[in-house]
Amino acid sequence: MFHIVLVEPEIPPNTGNVIRLAANTGCTLHLVEPLGFSMEDKLMKRAGLDYHEYAEVRQHAGWTAFLRDAQPNPERVFAMTTHGVHTVYESLFLPGDWFVFGAESRGLPPELRDAFPPAQRLRLPMLPGQRSLNLSNAVAVTVYEAWRQNGFALPEPA
Repeated sequence: MFHIVLVEPEIPPNTGNVIRLAANTGCTLHLVEPLGFSMEDKLMKRAGLDYHEYAEVRQHAGWTAFLRDAQPNPERVFAMTTHGVHTVYESLFLPGDWFVFGAESRGLPPELRDAFPPAQRLRLPMLPGQRSLNLSNAVAVTVYEAWRQNGFALPEPA
């Protein structure tokens, strides 16, 4: 299926919600450190309910470690940012694509965001003057649009 990448997430319940989403959609969740919380945080666990055991979650000790360990295809990695020119609805997604989201309070660091080609910097539509969507909501909208484009196909068995 797809890969969700959270770079330096800060709010435990958001990550818990994304764990639940990953379990229900067959996505792999990648958490890029530093995290703003412990993986044992009770709020994160409560938000993820009992879905933690059904989700594939991988932690990486920073962006460089993520690239080294996960080895994503650079042409299929998308930076989700309010600074994107194109929307997710103008993009065609394939199984195995990677969606990279930044921290709740600041988004992706500019140097990381700018490392992506403009065509791979995507945004979700919002009314003018609004700053951003909640992280877990943005992940859900993006994943479900990508999954919809692929006919809600089930992930390949492991």
